Amino acid sequence: MTDAVLNAPTARRWRLSTGNLLPILTVLLVIVAVWYLAAMRMNATWERDQAVRAGVELTLPDLITRTLTQDRPVLPAPHQVAAGLWEGVAGQPVTSRRSLVWHAWVTLSATLAGFAIGTGAGVLLAVGIVHSRSMDQSVMPWAVASQTVPILAIAPMVIVVMSSAGITGLLPKAIIAAWLSFFPVLVGMVKGLRTPDAMQTDLMRSWSASGSQQFWRLRLPSSLPYLFASLKVAIAAALVGTIVAELPSGATAGLGARLLSGSYYGQTVQIWSALFVAAILAATLVAIVSVIERRTLTRMGLAR
Repeated sequence: MTDAVLNAPTARRWRLSTGNLLPILTVLLVIVAVWYLAAMRMNATWERDQAVRAGVELTLPDLITRTLTQDRPVLPAPHQVAAGLWEGVAGQPVTSRRSLVWHAWVTLSATLAGFAIGTGAGVLLAVGIVHSRSMDQSVMPWAVASQTVPILAIAPMVIVVMSSAGITGLLPKAIIAAWLSFFPVLVGMVKGLRTPDAMQTDLMRSWSASGSQQFWRLRLPSSLPYLFASLKVAIAAALVGTIVAELPSGATAGLGARLLSGSYYGQTVQIWSALFVAAILAATLVAIVSVIERRTLTRMGLAR
């Protein structure tokens, strides 16, 4: 009886984890099944054309096998992408230019630099907008307008202008990443800093709190949930900006360079492997921000 009581919480946690995991696995299996069907359908045209030219009649099992084992498929099968990921991550030395880990590090370094620049710019502009009506009316419309220009149009111009000035390498990519990441931080921080209502600010004034004290003890703590929510969007946007910046610059390193070289030579497995590494990298960065958010808000007593 005692063992049953002691094991009840464990059994309850097991049922909860299983119940949460089952829908995820179901959706994943459906996606993989649809992916395999799409790969067979899209790659079948090439195999039929080759069979007609060779005067060979393909049976259905042969057609399925060939569509899932092409060297340069139109749509790689999941197992081909998994093999490409394994080869790029574990099958190469980390320092090799064929290693996806090395390319991911090149992209990550520019992403973090651009994220830091964009976050700093967004926070500083937000503070100025909240405390200055003129900045609110002048800066905010330009910040909104800056996001209406496609990043694919901005990136080549920034790369070319900075290259002509002798600035190459990490900084141009970081600026593109900052361009995409500063706006979510700006909007979230402005919303967060304006969260305290009139009653709270009047209470701070009744305690003879100065403007700086109101900022550090009321407005800034109130803005943290909004800031962290925007940081998750910003760091993913910074990664996208870095990859886009690597495309027109003729870069030979980075996930964008792997995508570009794969498209040049028809290496679709390489393209999809780089895409999956980028997705994993983005999910990892967002998860790190979430961990920092949870610990920070818990320590400040703001966690729900």
